[in-house]
Amino acid sequence: MSILIGALAALALVGAALAWTRRSDPGRTVGTWHDAPAAVPSPVAKQQPVAAPRGYTRVGDLVRMDLRIGYAAPATLRYPGATYVKPHVSRMVLGPGDYLVVASPDGSESYRYDANGATWAMSISGDTAVIRLHRGGRSSRPAVTVDAVARGFSATEQSRVPQSQLTAPGSTGREESVCGSDDSSEAVCYRSAKPVLYARSRAVARLLINGTQLCTAWRIGSHNRMLTNNHCFTSSRDAYRTEVWFNYECATCAGGEPLRPVKVWGDRVLATNRVYDYTLFTVVDFARVRRFGYLTFDSARPVKGQELYIPQHPAGAPMRISGGLKERAGTCAVADPEYDGYARNSDIGYYCDTEGGSSGSPVLSRATNRVVALHHFGGCPNSGVRADLIAAKLRGLL
Repeated sequence: MSILIGALAALALVGAALAWTRRSDPGRTVGTWHDAPAAVPSPVAKQQPVAAPRGYTRVGDLVRMDLRIGYAAPATLRYPGATYVKPHVSRMVLGPGDYLVVASPDGSESYRYDANGATWAMSISGDTAVIRLHRGGRSSRPAVTVDAVARGFSATEQSRVPQSQLTAPGSTGREESVCGSDDSSEAVCYRSAKPVLYARSRAVARLLINGTQLCTAWRIGSHNRMLTNNHCFTSSRDAYRTEVWFNYECATCAGGEPLRPVKVWGDRVLATNRVYDYTLFTVVDFARVRRFGYLTFDSARPVKGQELYIPQHPAGAPMRISGGLKERAGTCAVADPEYDGYARNSDIGYYCDTEGGSSGSPVLSRATNRVVALHHFGGCPNSGVRADLIAAKLRGLL
């Protein structure tokens, strides 16, 4: 595993729109999401776009610019082959009734912003984003500036990114997480062959942090709770600039174009711990992702030989599951139940295949379909923090 790094035409908004409010001022509406069913709060934090820190798996580039948006001239941001386009608005001063829309060219994905200040926009899937400033009822002189755009790598570009892996402390061996040949498969391949495994994978999401950095997270329990690694992010401020993508998987077992993801913002960090490498957080608009189900911890300590599977977003790819489609999990099993992570015997070791961006993935038992570890290290064996230890820490928060 590794740490994550990471067109304009007039648009007519149709269907129900969702209003959200600023956390510090719940009575003030600051934006709407065109395709959402209910009203929810959404944090709009002042953020500065930064390049992905060294050591993070990157899924995109940060393109600097100085683009002024006015009433008369919609702007088209197009990067051929990009998997997403995510503008950063460094300045937004709107007149009464003004609002900004960032959308796909056909309007099928559309986000509206009404609040003054700096913020990341939600990413637009595909290689083109359309930005249009809509005039309110009064004459005004708006000031809207886009100073950067995060452009998602194409599959070819992503394959060229060095996938350096985080290894156990003190390790000096080759940093590799795909142990031998890669035996992971597209999640959809499991839908008929292993329907329970596929159903569990639906609770796993891809994280896009600060526009260009990648991790994996998953719903834990029936309430609004998500779990990822501490080394992915640690604070609510980090969560505010994190997109959480559910339903990001290929439509067919042969691969090809992925399904349109369901995207929500991260919200509050409830707990984080460096030694056990976890961060527990909530998301905005939880109702939109509730249907994807949730996972639960296995309270028993993992044992050697226990067969496993790992739903994940390796290198930012659509959902894949390592662990084999057959009755046996192959090499995806507990190889060392007393593996050292940041603490002695905190982890389990296994040879399940993972890649950069798999950080934060759940490691599940094939016997119980419950989570036995939180994946965080590569190195062959790869390793994850024991779920029984994390469950004890989070008792009362789930």
